[in-house]
Amino acid sequence: MKILIAVDGSKNSLHAVQCLIDHAGWYRSKPEVELLTVHLPVPKLPRMGVAVGKSQLQEYYEEEGAAQLAPAKRKLDAAGIKYKATVLVGPVAESIVKRAKDARCDIIYIGTRGMSDIGKALVGSTANKVVHIADIPVLLVR
Repeated sequence: MKILIAVDGSKNSLHAVQCLIDHAGWYRSKPEVELLTVHLPVPKLPRMGVAVGKSQLQEYYEEEGAAQLAPAKRKLDAAGIKYKATVLVGPVAESIVKRAKDARCDIIYIGTRGMSDIGKALVGSTANKVVHIADIPVLLVR
């Protein structure tokens, strides 16, 4: 069983990680885990390239992504579950579904609320979109 877990550092995304850990024994064999975080692209401003280089922007995405992945990595490491961690940049829901498809995942685990302002105002806007556009099962974890 190949499982994609989408995290953003929020409490609910960590609940999704904990759910996998708690139920890893449900699967016939140890699950293969794709741990993913997606960062929205920084808006491009006129002459932004003069002040911020492409490598600086990439470094920013990697640092932010590492910070969002760190708590989930600690939980999975403590549980002895191996994973492949990835940071993507793009539209969040679409990037999650595309990564799951590209990695041939069997299911997506996702928390019902995230860290974004929209996520705090609307219950699970990203999770809701993932459910609607994914071709594979999605497990929503509260």
